[in-house]
Amino acid sequence: MENTILLFDVDGTLTASRQEITKEMKAFMLNLCDKVSVGLVGGSDFIKIREQVGQEIIDRVNYVFAENGCVALQKGQVFFEESISSEVGEEVLKRLINFALRYIADIDIPIKRGTFIEYRKGMLNLSPIGRNCSQEERNQFVVWDQEGKIREKFVQALRENFGDTCLQFSIGGQISIDVFPRGWDKTHCLKFLDKYQTVHFYGDRTDPGGNDHEIYASERTVGHKVTSPEDTRAQVSSLVS
Repeated sequence: MENTILLFDVDGTLTASRQEITKEMKAFMLNLCDKVSVGLVGGSDFIKIREQVGQEIIDRVNYVFAENGCVALQKGQVFFEESISSEVGEEVLKRLINFALRYIADIDIPIKRGTFIEYRKGMLNLSPIGRNCSQEERNQFVVWDQEGKIREKFVQALRENFGDTCLQFSIGGQISIDVFPRGWDKTHCLKFLDKYQTVHFYGDRTDPGGNDHEIYASERTVGHKVTSPEDTRAQVSSLVS
């Protein structure tokens, strides 16, 4: 499989959402690195990805694409960076942030915590409950979101109000929405993988509106929808013996 790379989402694919990789999954991934080229791509910043998968995996995989590829590493070393502010401009960002703060303020959910907007190099991450919530509070929000379509309605409002910009919006993880320039979804990282004839992508949020959809559906990839890290391991094992 020398002309093939296996590319993995992180949250929900290699780990439970925002949790550390299990010992079993870590051993599986390290063993996989001995057999085939491996890459990671996530919407989170590099620090969060490293917290979840650990430095050993960062050093062993061929590529890590943080923030959908706006920060790219090869064998643990950064070789590419770019920022959303230089792409869309400060006026659009200010308008978006002001709108998001007003919208989140009007969302009626039982609890709210801190960090409702997180600025990253390649995107803004918007969270109606706030990224400072605990894991238990995250799990509660998942239920409210399923019942009230909180993030789905938020994305619709964003699309209606920012259709004149180059911004895209997608639901990611358990509690947030990713905002990035058009084309800066996870397919953004594929430009670094031209030397591979085949790119297998594994992700959990592959339905339209999910932050794995574009790369899963891309003509450049063979897409695999997974439901958990255990499912990822099972599907990969059937491909790579």
